[in-house]
Amino acid sequence: MTDWKKNLYIVWIGCFLTGTGLNLIMPFLPLYIEELGVHNHAQVSLWSGIALSSTFLVSAVMSPIWGSLADRKGRRVMLLRAALGMCLAMALMGIVTNVYQFVGLRLLMGIFSGYISTANALIATQVPRHRSGQALGMLSTAAVSGVLIGPLIGGFLADLFDMRLVFFLTGTLLACSFFLTLFFVKENFTPVEKHKMLTARQVIGGLEHPTLIFSLFFTTMIIQVAINSVNPIMTLYVRELAGNVQNIAFISGVIASVPGVAALLTAPRLGKLGDKIGTERILFWALCGSLILQIPMAFAQSPIELGILRFLLGITDGALLPAVQSLLAKNTPRHISGRIFGYNQSFQYVGNVVGPLAGSAIAAHFGYSEVFLVVAGIIFINIIISFFANKKIHQGN
Repeated sequence: MTDWKKNLYIVWIGCFLTGTGLNLIMPFLPLYIEELGVHNHAQVSLWSGIALSSTFLVSAVMSPIWGSLADRKGRRVMLLRAALGMCLAMALMGIVTNVYQFVGLRLLMGIFSGYISTANALIATQVPRHRSGQALGMLSTAAVSGVLIGPLIGGFLADLFDMRLVFFLTGTLLACSFFLTLFFVKENFTPVEKHKMLTARQVIGGLEHPTLIFSLFFTTMIIQVAINSVNPIMTLYVRELAGNVQNIAFISGVIASVPGVAALLTAPRLGKLGDKIGTERILFWALCGSLILQIPMAFAQSPIELGILRFLLGITDGALLPAVQSLLAKNTPRHISGRIFGYNQSFQYVGNVVGPLAGSAIAAHFGYSEVFLVVAGIIFINIIISFFANKKIHQGN
């Protein structure tokens, strides 16, 4: 087996463990905020959004810095840095005594983040061009699946054990990513001198279809806004639908995670379909499906109904990020692919910041249902932008 295939399988596991570990806390995050001394309904929603977005706010700033350093020093060492740093920060969250310490550690974790984006850059620079779409599509399913399955495990563990224990278990998962990378990922890397690095203008100038690339950056951001805007209020929304039940964290975890099951079942098939009929078509129709499903979720009458709708949403989730990654790989010259994936990751982090803040603010001032309706409107704007970006390419380029 070639090195790039071995690396793909190893970093797939690493990305899955990272995505799972970072999202174990989602089902009980508002409950943990309450345990830390915040009891007002609106304040719990607000602090949940701040806690979620703070990590990604710092990550959005740091991602280009780490990406540039990875181009100079190597991607493997950046994978090790990210895994170890996040492991330590997550474990410390289990011993905080107030919400300010908790948010501070979330900020610290953002400084050390970047495992998934660096993994994409590593594979993009190693895989043969004719296999890049398939390989990056496969890799993106790891992060999506981990992100969406993590809440199921977290909700179960939070009901079974103390919530603080989940943070230590999450740190253990991130430590596994570190050791897998340390012992099994290989990289033949020649350091690049700083003065030979391309400027941002030169990187953009090397693109054949810059309009398409920037529309994909925007799509990446909107995907994260759509996914993360409901995270701060999911547990509270489920509690409103279900009433006062004992295992609310587990129920919320199931509902938060069912899209991950759908993504696992459908993402590989949708990726192959995209190779046949065009990845841009898969992306367009997945965006349309996501828009349509947001509206009935705003009017769900029970947790079961919400869970069914979120399972269907998972089919679109399984298509969106793999399609974006595949289109980026196919339309980016190899020598600047690392930088482009780094920029794309920054847009993803911006979406991770905006999503929770917007969701928690809308829920606090208007209500839970309105969050889904606003997300639907944002996705509609994204569909229009994507349509005209592809139309311009077919007409002029």
